[in-house]
Amino acid sequence: MTTVVNVVGARPQFIKAGPVSKALAEAAVVELLVHTGQHYDPLMSEHIMADIGLRVPDVNLGVGSGSHGVQTARILEGLESFLMTRDVDAVLTYGDTNSTLAAALASTKLGIFTAHVEAGLRSFNRRMPEELNRVVTDHLSDLLFAPTENAMRHLAREGLESKATLTGDVMVDALESIDFDQVDVPEWATGEFYAATVHRAENTDDTSRLQAIIRSLDLLDHPVHLMAHPRLQRRLEELGLEPERDALHIHEPLSYAEMLATVRVSRGLFTDSGGLQKEAYILRVPCVTIRGETEWPETLEGSWNVLAEPDQDLTQLTSRDLSPSQVEPFGDGNSAGRVVKHLLNHL
Repeated sequence: MTTVVNVVGARPQFIKAGPVSKALAEAAVVELLVHTGQHYDPLMSEHIMADIGLRVPDVNLGVGSGSHGVQTARILEGLESFLMTRDVDAVLTYGDTNSTLAAALASTKLGIFTAHVEAGLRSFNRRMPEELNRVVTDHLSDLLFAPTENAMRHLAREGLESKATLTGDVMVDALESIDFDQVDVPEWATGEFYAATVHRAENTDDTSRLQAIIRSLDLLDHPVHLMAHPRLQRRLEELGLEPERDALHIHEPLSYAEMLATVRVSRGLFTDSGGLQKEAYILRVPCVTIRGETEWPETLEGSWNVLAEPDQDLTQLTSRDLSPSQVEPFGDGNSAGRVVKHLLNHL
């Protein structure tokens, strides 16, 4: 029997691993699910894993928070110990977090076949930890699953084309599995409103940028509901940052299905999340990404997504012209099956 280790640790990875886990089961592959514990708040881990259909992990390394070096080292140490006690054929790692990098380092150093789901993304901003994680993981891995044609081109330019396969994006699989008729949105998600999330270190750790974001969101022409990661809530409390008007409302994070259902009925999304800007595009909800670049340039098609700096007048971006688009650059919702098929072929 083929045994594959799925390594997850953060909210986006639970979402991506859900469809792949189901595809592994359908192919009669033995799956060992490792949760690094990088995200440990129940709203950011257990609730989302249940939402997406992931089973209880075989092990939780419980690394918790810490600096990039500390967190990566803890995951590397814990995962290496786990892998050395198991007969494993392959390790699957997802996305661009510290869990991604540590999993690739641990498995390749042990000589275990390693595959990277969501390979080939590039923002070309080396100040972003996520960019460093994804580049190194791609170069370490034995097999690369690219979600888009653009990602394939990035890998080809870096000499990695021979081990890259275009599968489509497994997050489309996850999104299409949601029955929105069965999902309740929060009571406040009614009428004309905007949804918002902010979590990237470049925005939350830079006091002036975070102040500018809160001020800009607070000046929008309709109520804004900001779903705040626990780390962001702590930062806002530390800085004493509060909205000056009644336009901006801060809430706890939502489950995966609730979040997408809320974005789906909103006037638009303001975010710095890579995953959400893409999901908004798939749902055809206007998005403003509060960053200087995006690893998902496909979302800029038809102005469904636009990039903005924190101190811009965001109100000007809420009434932009949108071009109808039939383009679906992220796949057809069957990407997880392709991932498992290609993985087994290589094994």
